[in-house]
Amino acid sequence: SVDSSHVWLETRRGSRIEAFFVDRRAQMTVLFSHANAEDVSMVFAWLRELSLRLGVNVLGYSYTGYARSSKPPSELDVYADVDAAWDYLMQRKVDPKRVVLYSRSVGSGPTLYLAERLSSMNTPPAGVVLQSPILSVFRIAFDFRYTLPGDLFPNVDRVGGARCPVLVIHGTHDEVVPFWHGQELFLATRPEWRFKPFWIPGAGHNNIELLLRDSG
Repeated sequence: SVDSSHVWLETRRGSRIEAFFVDRRAQMTVLFSHANAEDVSMVFAWLRELSLRLGVNVLGYSYTGYARSSKPPSELDVYADVDAAWDYLMQRKVDPKRVVLYSRSVGSGPTLYLAERLSSMNTPPAGVVLQSPILSVFRIAFDFRYTLPGDLFPNVDRVGGARCPVLVIHGTHDEVVPFWHGQELFLATRPEWRFKPFWIPGAGHNNIELLLRDSG
């Protein structure tokens, strides 16, 4: 049986965020962090499809400042948001060793924050999937060698702290987050945790699933 729960999560920074949990009593669970131009209600049908096709439970959540949240978005709030989502799974007695952190685009920020935090506690997740990820926000526009003060989501500095398999997926013709972001994140991952990357020829930022579906 499959249950879909619509819940509101309270974060440590006082936000109330929307979340959906698709529970099919599966052994594996995916914690999904969405992209910038969407929220969890917009991708709910996709979350259910992901759960069905992979045979996994899926939790998706919206960030503070998105959907029906009343606060403006901030980097610290987003980190508190993903922590609240993780805490919800733990309250549901989900095995932390059987949770995969999956992100799209800017969702790579909270995903790698959480992966690094859990790894530092010797409780890493089962794995991390980064689809069209960013190195950092400033680097979307500029190819900086070092992270500058004020930059947001410095993923390139965090991915090396992940102590679990990391899969990077990126389209070679991404017009929003350049392909080299995915390449550099792959190289910044510790060699023993690098999963073979999935580069998709001709894919852009928002059509990866469509291209893969059409190709079978």
